[in-house]
Amino acid sequence: MCRLCRREDQKLFLKGDRCFSEKCAYDRRQYPPGQHGQGRRRRPSDYGHQLREKQKVKRMYGLLEKQFRGYYFKAARMKGITGENLLSLLERRLDNVAVRCGFAASHAEARQLVRHGHFTINGKKVNIPSYQVREGEEIVVREKSRKIQKIVDALAKLDRSPLPTWLEIDRDNFKAKIKNVPQRSDISADIDEQLIVELYSK
Repeated sequence: MCRLCRREDQKLFLKGDRCFSEKCAYDRRQYPPGQHGQGRRRRPSDYGHQLREKQKVKRMYGLLEKQFRGYYFKAARMKGITGENLLSLLERRLDNVAVRCGFAASHAEARQLVRHGHFTINGKKVNIPSYQVREGEEIVVREKSRKIQKIVDALAKLDRSPLPTWLEIDRDNFKAKIKNVPQRSDISADIDEQLIVELYSK
C-alpha cells in the first residue's frame, strides 16, 4: 500500500492509522518505489498525467480497473458533468461512506466490515460494499457490532480529517445520515477529474 502512495507522489491514506504515524513510508521515502526510484524523473506526457490521475483515484477508492471503468461510463450516461458525476458515484459507495463517517480507518477495512454485515441502512442489513447510498438514508452500526475494536478506534480518531458536509454523523449512537448527494464542492480530495475524462474520451 505504501508503494502506491510513493508511486502517486502523495498520501492516499490506504493503511489507516499508519498513514498518520511516523512509520508512514511515504513520509520517510518521498520518491517512487523500485531500484530507479531516486533517479532522474522524466517529464510525463499528457497521456502520462491522465493515466496517473486515473490510477491515483482508482487506488484512493480501492477499486479494480473494470469497476472503475464501469463507474466512468455510468457517470457519462448521467445528466451533468461527467467528472463530477464520477466522483459523486465513488463517494456514495457504502464502503467509502463508512470511512467518511469514521466507522473504519481505511477502505479495505470498511469493505471487510460491510461484507461481514456490521451495518444497516434504514434498519435493513446491507453487506454490499458498492451499494450506492441515497439522500435521507441512515447508516447505523449494528448493536452487536459496536464493541468491535476497529470501529471503536476509528470513531475515536474521527476528527483527524475534515468531516464531510453532506453527512450528519452521530458518533455517540454509531450512526450517520445522508443529508444530500455529494457535490463536487463537498469533495476535498486533491483530484483533477477532467484528466480522467480526457483519458477515457480518447
